Amino acid sequence: MIRPFKVAPALISLFVMLAAAAVAQSAAKPAAKDETGFTSYASFEGTSDGDGQVYDLNSSIGYSFTRHFGVDLGVPFYFVRPSSSLGTTSSDGIGNPSLDLRFRFPGRVVNFASVVTGSAPLGDSKKGLSTGRGTYDWTSHFDHAFDNFTPFGEVGISNTVADTRLFHRPFTVLGFNTHVEGGANYDLWKFISVGASGYSILPSGQQTIFSKVVGRSGASSGHGRAFENSQQTTGSAALARDYGFSACIDANPKPYLDLELGYTRSVNYDLNAVSFGIGINVGYLARRRNGY
Repeated sequence: MIRPFKVAPALISLFVMLAAAAVAQSAAKPAAKDETGFTSYASFEGTSDGDGQVYDLNSSIGYSFTRHFGVDLGVPFYFVRPSSSLGTTSSDGIGNPSLDLRFRFPGRVVNFASVVTGSAPLGDSKKGLSTGRGTYDWTSHFDHAFDNFTPFGEVGISNTVADTRLFHRPFTVLGFNTHVEGGANYDLWKFISVGASGYSILPSGQQTIFSKVVGRSGASSGHGRAFENSQQTTGSAALARDYGFSACIDANPKPYLDLELGYTRSVNYDLNAVSFGIGINVGYLARRRNGY
């Protein structure tokens, strides 16, 4: 049975207004440039599904040493609004600060990028914002553009299940896993594109789930949703196994502005999630202001 979900009207209204303004500014999207020096990015993203809403205000600062290598330091702040059916209250709090090393190697046959991320356990595990332990993730990305059509693939290993821009999960996981994703993006018109992909989370060994949407106990649930039953649950690999698919539409009306609206279907957890994202390339604006 597919569960209903709610989306905060004010947030969706804001996204629609920004998207409308973006379409009105029909300047062609500039070609991407290889830039070095300081970088900074700020974003506000969120996901709404049957368990409630998880919002994330994230800011990062970094440095690109060359066109191939750079580092970033980011700190997220979460706003969690559980569904009323779970009988729990809203919670806010800082997440785990993270440091990533990014590598990028464009090529004629395939473009390759790899990101190694480590995070410090400063978030509150009792709110599901951390596992209480340091985490790591190493993800590699491959793609190749055929005119407007760009297929891609990703594979990674981690000791957590990281949120994505299209799915802020109502829980945090501690446990080793391999994650894979494959799909494609298509440029529809100037700065507007669409995309679709399928993903799979393949855990192994013991897994612990820290719920963002319940306290010490919650209502009984099915479909393996342990995060609705208890704030912390430890079990086998089946606890964190998941697969599903996503679809999205992106608008980049300015070099510094990213807008996104997406949908994710988690088959294992029987969850339908709507997501949005608003991102600003602060580093780009700073360079323009300083004339370089």
